[in-house]
Amino acid sequence: MKIPGRIFLLLFFSFFAANSSAQLKVLISGGLAAAYQELLPEFVSSTGIEVETGRGASVGDSPSTIPNQLERGIEADLVILARQGLEEVRRSGLLLNNSDIDLAVSSIGMVVQKGKPKPDISTPENLRKVLLDANKIAVSSSISGRYLVNELFPKLGISNQMAAKTLTTGAVIVGQGEANIGIQQVSELLPIEGADFVGRLPDELQYTTTFSAAIIKTTTQEDAAALLIEFLRSPQACLLYTSPSPRDRTRSRMPSSA
Repeated sequence: MKIPGRIFLLLFFSFFAANSSAQLKVLISGGLAAAYQELLPEFVSSTGIEVETGRGASVGDSPSTIPNQLERGIEADLVILARQGLEEVRRSGLLLNNSDIDLAVSSIGMVVQKGKPKPDISTPENLRKVLLDANKIAVSSSISGRYLVNELFPKLGISNQMAAKTLTTGAVIVGQGEANIGIQQVSELLPIEGADFVGRLPDELQYTTTFSAAIIKTTTQEDAAALLIEFLRSPQACLLYTSPSPRDRTRSRMPSSA
């Protein structure tokens, strides 16, 4: 993807590339991973900076979450994850002071298997009916899934009905025909193969997640890490994080601090 209106940044990238052979290690959660992977080749080709990417969830008890990986001594220069997870890393004393910045705000949406009818979820009543009618519902085991199970389902009065048919596998299984619907952060739904985006949850039931980046204080590549953050926080890059179609990208949100 080519990002328009970035001539100054590319000139700076070219200068940096001529004076550096930096290598970065990035740990990223699933929320922005698809957009990040689309943007990364341009960053690498423009700067000459090599980037190694590791994955992990933002929060949770699994040893593979980003905070737990860092606690175990996994090396990284830069982390990109939900703000809740970033604050956990901060409490561990692992972040470079004043290096964190919000990249994007992602809402929760729904997908169905490709080609299947798209249900109307424009109101809480319609969403409740769709959830009750579904045989299997795939959600995330991380932040959005916890919100659905602990807050949204109780608010709709359907916790008992949902318990037996909610799978915390992530919505990717919808594309494989293993669940009727998937509900997750929009930025995680968009790249799922074999699934069609239905829409966002009604505003009254919506929950947004802020995805942030920060530099790890032990890094020896602070300048390169800061450059990648600047690249990822451009308005054009933000359009990839939360928009299911070019027309809908006008509805994407950047955090107010960006």
